[in-house]
Amino acid sequence: MKLSIVIATHRRPESIARLIQSLAPQLRAGEHEIFIAENGTPEPLRTYFSALAPGIDVMHEHDPRPGKCRVQNRAIARARGAIVACLDDDLAVTPGYVAAVEKFFADYPEYAAMKGRIMPAEDPAVKAGALAPYLDLPIADHGDATVEVRGVLGANMAFRAEALRAVGPFDERLGPGACGHEEETEMSRRLVRAGYRIGYAPKALVMHEVDPSRADRARFIRIAHERGFCRTLHERHTAGEALIKEAIAAARLMIAKLAGAPIERIAREERRLAIARGMRDGLRRQSD
Repeated sequence: MKLSIVIATHRRPESIARLIQSLAPQLRAGEHEIFIAENGTPEPLRTYFSALAPGIDVMHEHDPRPGKCRVQNRAIARARGAIVACLDDDLAVTPGYVAAVEKFFADYPEYAAMKGRIMPAEDPAVKAGALAPYLDLPIADHGDATVEVRGVLGANMAFRAEALRAVGPFDERLGPGACGHEEETEMSRRLVRAGYRIGYAPKALVMHEVDPSRADRARFIRIAHERGFCRTLHERHTAGEALIKEAIAAARLMIAKLAGAPIERIAREERRLAIARGMRDGLRRQSD
């Protein structure tokens, strides 16, 4: 088995069907397999996934409890591929994606993990208008060359199975359904500490859905706050450091507003401040 593809999903049957339809023409029986890693639903999806990829092993892992990492880990433990690719359900792969993942690992033996390219499927400014900076899309575009990067991004990432076995599973305290985020950041740092390297694969391209309902400032700030909290679970921080970060972020935001900065910069500074406050709150909760 060359490649196992693990698709994490939660309540998106139409989206995941589109993703599998984009994958199916690229898959070969005996060389590729798909795992549907579903969490947080009372009953598993009863749909036609196997029919979307005839001849390909399509297996289903379901956990009624919330927690992407938990069910994703279960799927990875069953995977037979030398390479394990992980995809979110709200995207579609481009033609040649599977071949690009396989070629990346064949051509670059120095890399144990791959950060794939992620682009919006539609123009965010057209789809979401003035609030587009608050979409918080997981976009990854480092250009057209393969380069070493610091970490993977959860929507489109892949690993040599032997590297995952060496460093262990994803931290189940993190990610959607748990504290919300940072599972790929923690995994990336664990890989690097173990001596592995991570590369960016520009041709392993996926197109991410642009959902205008996500262009919401309150949601954007909540997610940033959650990210800050998550960082206190897997990184070392002090209360003093968090307070300094918060003060600097508040000052940057004030300056941006006084200067009449565009909404793109205001959103970045609001995100910075919300992360700092999330770190402060996380450290405070841990000390209680």
